[in-house]
Amino acid sequence: MEVNTHSNMLHKILCQQQKIAVLALLIFTAFYSAGAYDPLDPNGNITIKWDIVSWAADGYVAAVTMNNFQMYRHINAPGWTLGWSWAKKEVIWSMVGAQTTEQGDCSKFKGNVPHCCKKTPVVVDLLPGVPYNQQFSNCCKGGVLASWGQDPVGSVSAFQVSVGLAGTSNKTVKLPKNFTLLGPGPGYTCGPAKVVPSTVFLTPDRRRKTQALMTWNVTCTYSQFLASKNPTCCVSLSTFYNETITSCPTCACGCQHKHNCIKSDSKLLHKEGINTPKKDNTPLLQCTHHMCPIRVHWHVKINYKDYWRVKVAVTNFNYRMNYTLWTLAVQHPNLNNVTQVFSFDYKPLVPYESINDTGMFYGMKFYNDLLMEAGPFGNVQSEVLLKKDKDTFTFKQGWAFPRKVYFNGDECQMPPPESYPFLPNSAPGGSSAVAKFTATLLLILWFLL
Repeated sequence: MEVNTHSNMLHKILCQQQKIAVLALLIFTAFYSAGAYDPLDPNGNITIKWDIVSWAADGYVAAVTMNNFQMYRHINAPGWTLGWSWAKKEVIWSMVGAQTTEQGDCSKFKGNVPHCCKKTPVVVDLLPGVPYNQQFSNCCKGGVLASWGQDPVGSVSAFQVSVGLAGTSNKTVKLPKNFTLLGPGPGYTCGPAKVVPSTVFLTPDRRRKTQALMTWNVTCTYSQFLASKNPTCCVSLSTFYNETITSCPTCACGCQHKHNCIKSDSKLLHKEGINTPKKDNTPLLQCTHHMCPIRVHWHVKINYKDYWRVKVAVTNFNYRMNYTLWTLAVQHPNLNNVTQVFSFDYKPLVPYESINDTGMFYGMKFYNDLLMEAGPFGNVQSEVLLKKDKDTFTFKQGWAFPRKVYFNGDECQMPPPESYPFLPNSAPGGSSAVAKFTATLLLILWFLL
């Protein structure tokens, strides 16, 4: 009896431990997703910096700078939207380089009326071409913010804001709270504002340094899980050594648009305004089995003695979207030996110093940096020449295919590994022909002797 009792107790303890382990794993997974950690860009974020440059009668004037430190994720049209909550009863007297979407109730003000009286203002960038007196440095791009890895100069956006009914010293100013960033849709989570050492500025002649009266930072990180419940792109594969084409998985991006898609030969495509984007950015997709806006195709094209060649094609199936400043990040063990990229720009990404297996492809300016909407011009393609490393190179077990693919910063749905084109058991056609020729020649020689 004692043995059975101990056995039952031990079984209960083990069950409890298993439950605790599963619970801990679920908590860790949830935290990991919420933390928006990107293994290919572990330090990527958007940092919003507030610099108070002068005090006013009832508040301050601040320069707000948005820096995109993400290597391959940018904010495309219709651009970023920044919001926050005031800590007290602050108002915005004026803005340069940006504007709020609503003024709010300013009825208690007589004479000078503020630009915005809302407790939770929402700010957007100005469009290109606004009058010079409304411009501020690095403003007026329509909210488009390039990735730091692709265009460091274009990865900065800024505006000036004059705040009233606020503090007039470092001790009386209260930091705004509850920052939100849309880029242009959901996905970014912003932390609290934190006071940091004051920013130092150089005068135009670079002979004198000045500094902000007070500076605080807000850091925003991206999570694909928050941005979309389904992937936004998928990957298909093919090779020269196998006739099989591994297509994108069925409903790889969900099939929520399956009843609202348009066939490629539909007469509706000639309707005026079919390519006009909607305010809510809802896509109009071409009918496919995968129902993805973007498909990336990786084709192993040629095998040389010391090199091998890959063809990469990106196809747009969204009739309402032109992708500007598009980026394609790929993880593959042979990207440490890229010899030449023929019609894309390429930059290696080294998230960890000891591993160099990730690279970023993007369009050449004024050539193919615009990925057109679905249709005959809705694709871009390039070829990549890679040098073989004899210690690691192989075509076996899917080694020639990428491990991960990201389009515009979102991870694409890969096919299941068991569906990859496999290497035939026999040697390639060229080697087989040589073997047959050698055997025939030996047979002729044997008869002659």
